[in-house]
Amino acid sequence: MVSVVQLRPNDALIERALGFARPLYEGQLLSTGEPVWPHALGLAASLASIGVDAAAQAAGVLFAAPKMLDDPERLKAEFGGEIAALATGVEQLYRMRVLTRAVPGEQNEILRKMVLGMVEDIRVVLIRLASRTQTLRYFAKVDAGQKTAFARETLDIYAPLANRLGVWQLKWEMEDLSFRFLEPELYRKIAQMLDQKRIEREKYIANAINVLRKKMAEAGVRGEITGRPKHIYSIWNKMRSKQLDFSAVHDVRALRAIMPTPADCYSALGVVHDLWEPIPREFDDYISRPKGNNYQSLHTAVLGPGGRTLEVQIRTEEMHRQAEFGIAAHWRYKESPKASKTHAPARTDLAFDNKIAWLRELLAWRDEVAGSWAEKTRKASLDDTIYVITPQGKVVDLPAGATPVDFAYTLHTELGHRCRGAKVDGRMVTLDTPLASGQRVEIVAAKGGGPRVGPSRDWLNPALGFLKSHRARGKVRQWFNAQQLSATVAQGRAVVEKEQRREGATQANLHQLAQKLGFEKHDELFAAVARDEVALRQLQAALRELGGLVPENKTGIQTPRTKSRSASDGGILVVGVDRLMTQLAKCCKPVPPDPVRGFVTRGKGISVHREDCASLKRLAERSSERLVEATWGRKSGGKQPDAAYPVDVLVTASDRQGLLRDIGEALARERINVTAVRTQSRDDLARMRFSFEVADVAHLRRAFAAVKAVAGVIRVARG
Repeated sequence: MVSVVQLRPNDALIERALGFARPLYEGQLLSTGEPVWPHALGLAASLASIGVDAAAQAAGVLFAAPKMLDDPERLKAEFGGEIAALATGVEQLYRMRVLTRAVPGEQNEILRKMVLGMVEDIRVVLIRLASRTQTLRYFAKVDAGQKTAFARETLDIYAPLANRLGVWQLKWEMEDLSFRFLEPELYRKIAQMLDQKRIEREKYIANAINVLRKKMAEAGVRGEITGRPKHIYSIWNKMRSKQLDFSAVHDVRALRAIMPTPADCYSALGVVHDLWEPIPREFDDYISRPKGNNYQSLHTAVLGPGGRTLEVQIRTEEMHRQAEFGIAAHWRYKESPKASKTHAPARTDLAFDNKIAWLRELLAWRDEVAGSWAEKTRKASLDDTIYVITPQGKVVDLPAGATPVDFAYTLHTELGHRCRGAKVDGRMVTLDTPLASGQRVEIVAAKGGGPRVGPSRDWLNPALGFLKSHRARGKVRQWFNAQQLSATVAQGRAVVEKEQRREGATQANLHQLAQKLGFEKHDELFAAVARDEVALRQLQAALRELGGLVPENKTGIQTPRTKSRSASDGGILVVGVDRLMTQLAKCCKPVPPDPVRGFVTRGKGISVHREDCASLKRLAERSSERLVEATWGRKSGGKQPDAAYPVDVLVTASDRQGLLRDIGEALARERINVTAVRTQSRDDLARMRFSFEVADVAHLRRAFAAVKAVAGVIRVARG
């Protein structure tokens, strides 16, 4: 048990907190099995060791009071709003423990941000770190089955936070204890190789500092010298990351000299090398050749007192400030050296890192800013980002003030389009409700899909407050733009198809028609026709040329081409009939070499159907005398050169993100020209109807195979 003497009993506020908490905690246990009262004492002692103010120490003692008191206002009445807010904030972070142990490892970074983002006062995080340290101390004394889960969570979440905030005492202890629980054999092996206990190594460092300080004074070199023994987890981490043997780790014991000028740094280096024997090839000059992140320092390794290896770092005060506070990539490098070298941090990460650097600097100056420190830490909260939780336990970061609609679009664009309601912590809320960190959000979505299921135009009105995220607002605009374009294309398509029928050019290749009129894709042509950017006379002239007629000659009379479409040209051959207009039926859309039959229509020539077409069977039952034999032309296997036949295909698949994109890419690889697509989702199944153009049945089979190979596709059939 930690003695009360460690908690500065002369401070009336802390004494009052101890007197209030003790009877409240007597006989109470934490979920770990640890008695609450000893935990509170150890927690507060850790806070005292890192130099936090009396209010934070008192809040540490009262960490469990909010959930044990019947009247939540009693704590505020007894100790004031500041301490009550700190204690309540600790309880909020404590409730995150289920989340931080349940999510996969790739969420660790956002969870660290969430821990900082959920608090209004950074001292809450310091109290939480001290509490976790005390929990690990308790596990070191008892045999508890929970210790490995706590140790893993500590290394993933809390130790990196302590590292970023520069709370070294707690970081080292948390890492060593967690490593001891997770890898007991490795821990014991490294401890034996150190052949010194930590206390002995600390005495060794203190002696080395005194020797070097005296030698520098004799040489007239001024500077401040500090030191620290490397802890066991850090040694193992370095051995693992750099694949070193223990004998090659030269910074088990390390000194740091802070000098007034760069010239003084080199003078101090000379003193070190005169005093102790340098280890060959263990000197780096990062002052004349800074690292990529602008890190500057002199590094050398020597055989110190007693012949033990000793690393010495020498830098100026400005270099030290740059290393500790200026560029957060320094501590990021320490956490993940490989990632920092291969990936540049995103803009949002840089903003977060700058705030971490500011917090570290503030914490480092806490003794100097004295009474104003508490006020500054309250203003240091990361208040421009919130962290909310999905029903599956995934953490999502959003801009402050974000709504359920922003949340839906962050998860999936389609979910955003179909968002119709939301539940926050199980309670229905309006879609313009601002979310807060730590809330669990569930979206109520409209069933199905299509143009009727989409966002509301009200969402784009800033005055109504539905959207905070620029990304979500952009997706809503894209949806409305796509709907408008789709309607325009459909309008233009109807005009073109009408002119095709009027000119007898229903088999004209739409891609060729578009190119003839100066467009790359036929959808661009349709849109231009709808917007009256292409005159009907231009469209009609292009269709006549593609349909078999040449433009007007000098006499003004149109003349047919010398070569007519016949069986030898690869068109439709109707037995017993020559040069009669034919058209492919839209109900079954035959493709060569499908078996086909013709049906004589009134005024529209002969409609050619597949023999198994249900519509043809109904027509034959009513007017069998109008059926005629038909076949494909023989040239090029029964298809016209550059011909494109429209086909409808039905696809059934398990609904998932990116499904439509993957199917589209599969069709593109087979050079399939998709002209339309309609989708509907229900009961986790997506049903899609594609309209596209193929050259023949073999081309269609390749398209079927490509679509069937897409993950999640269940069935592919002709429409």
